[in-house]
Amino acid sequence: MGELLADHTTLRLGGPADRFLTHTDPAAWPDLVHAAVSSDTAPFVLGGGSNTLAADTGYPGTVIRMATRGIAVRSLGGVAVEVTAQAGEPLDALVAFTVTEGLSGIEYLGGIPGTTGAAPVQNTGAYGQQISDTLIRLTVYDWALGHTRALLPAECGFGYRTSTFKTQPGRFTILDVSLRLTRQGCAAPVRYQQLADALPVRLGARPPLAEAAQAVLTDRRNRGLNLPADGPDARQAGSVFLNPLVLRAQATSIRAAGGPVHTNLDGTLRASAGWLLEQTGFLPGTQVGPGVYCSQDRALTLTARDDATATSFTTALEVLAHAVLTTHRIRLQYEPAQPCRRSLSRHGARD
Repeated sequence: MGELLADHTTLRLGGPADRFLTHTDPAAWPDLVHAAVSSDTAPFVLGGGSNTLAADTGYPGTVIRMATRGIAVRSLGGVAVEVTAQAGEPLDALVAFTVTEGLSGIEYLGGIPGTTGAAPVQNTGAYGQQISDTLIRLTVYDWALGHTRALLPAECGFGYRTSTFKTQPGRFTILDVSLRLTRQGCAAPVRYQQLADALPVRLGARPPLAEAAQAVLTDRRNRGLNLPADGPDARQAGSVFLNPLVLRAQATSIRAAGGPVHTNLDGTLRASAGWLLEQTGFLPGTQVGPGVYCSQDRALTLTARDDATATSFTTALEVLAHAVLTTHRIRLQYEPAQPCRRSLSRHGARD
């Protein structure tokens, strides 16, 4: 039997991979590619496993776990700095490094589990920042062309929690990420009220960099957004739905009922998926299916317990989405890719 994917995902679900390779040395990538392409099935790339739902049947091919580490800094002149991180570098570690070095640009992405290489996949974002805001370049392996190449941001198809890497799954493997950051003592303007309250500052203020980064970590912990080390909510993959786009009439109705609606930079409106779930009756701690529960802190995070399977987790996602569609006429989109497609599905930046 191959390596169990349950041993490499925070949900602790998933059967065996036919072949499991770990990538730790950037110089050894060509050898790993040679080993991976010997299979008839396209390799699947796994990050930290914090946003991965592996099928009960596993994966009938090669799984590559990205475990390369390292951060390099290069001055671009003046206050501009280029920071390049290997794909396997934990995103949280990269954020902490940049804050310590006095580099602003990703300070509001602290506390998000997963690897740096996974962040561009769903254009990871929080508190008004997203990884594409500061991206200069990605080094990727193009499986279709069979060689390593650089991708510029304009080639990545970035949008709200999406990218070319999501819409063309399996085409590219991200090897490293280069960001343009600014050497300064203050953070980016605060755009979210809960973060302003946590600091406390007014909206639009630019607090000291370290204070802003710490406030993010505190707010995430208080709202149950961190990945617990143990307890009933330890087996999870974070938020399971994206905040949905809503029409203006729907937004008005939601606001009248006390629900939050966020206005995007392009003027479109997004409702809170978590609020919609709670209004539908799925409160924190609710059992949704065999071994699958809403976390004790928030309905938007599903957790797995002893009798959970990938199949029961998938069914629970369908139950939640159907309930919101029936009650609110709003369609939720899985933050995980459709589980069990390509036998192993990944969702987003916290991978």
